[in-house]
Amino acid sequence: MFTEYEIETMVENPEILEAAQTLKKDFLKTEAPYLEINDHDFFSLVMMAPTVGIALADGTISLFEEIALNKKARKLSKGGYFMKKDPVVYAMKFLIKNYFNWSDKFFGVLRVAINSACDLENVTQRKIDTTGEVDYSAYKEEVLNAPYILIRFIASFFLENDEDIINKDHKIGKSEYQSMVLIGEKLGLDNLVVFQMFCQTFK
Repeated sequence: MFTEYEIETMVENPEILEAAQTLKKDFLKTEAPYLEINDHDFFSLVMMAPTVGIALADGTISLFEEIALNKKARKLSKGGYFMKKDPVVYAMKFLIKNYFNWSDKFFGVLRVAINSACDLENVTQRKIDTTGEVDYSAYKEEVLNAPYILIRFIASFFLENDEDIINKDHKIGKSEYQSMVLIGEKLGLDNLVVFQMFCQTFK
């Protein structure tokens, strides 16, 4: 999971900031006209979109999922982890309400962030056979050779704990898995060998 300081660094990137501000203006005008949220916290909300999508895979968010989402949102917000009314947690309610109307726009900003932050030209890109079990040794090598920030993106979007990225026995429901693969495609990760192998680690 990204820290608030890493979020702050990404927001300082002019390309990422411009994309986030454009979406923020549209989102606030259409969805939450009275919501007060700074650029840092809005980009934190954008970073939560894939995780929200996984939680909504079966159409509803359970109490356990809501608690996990709120915990992650608080860690991303600017100094808000212990705030009673965390701005990212509050804004996330508006995203959840009409998630499927906004998800593609949020993913668009994330694609800008990934492409701006990561050197994908040096990442192995090709389609592989994912029908069998993952070659665990090859997967670990792909993770270690991939840009650090790319692995942080993948872990932040799809795992509760970053250190689980090397785990080969992730557990996930069928609908959640399908949602993860679809989100990966929308984020432009689907042609990356490391992401394809990452998906293979789920059962």
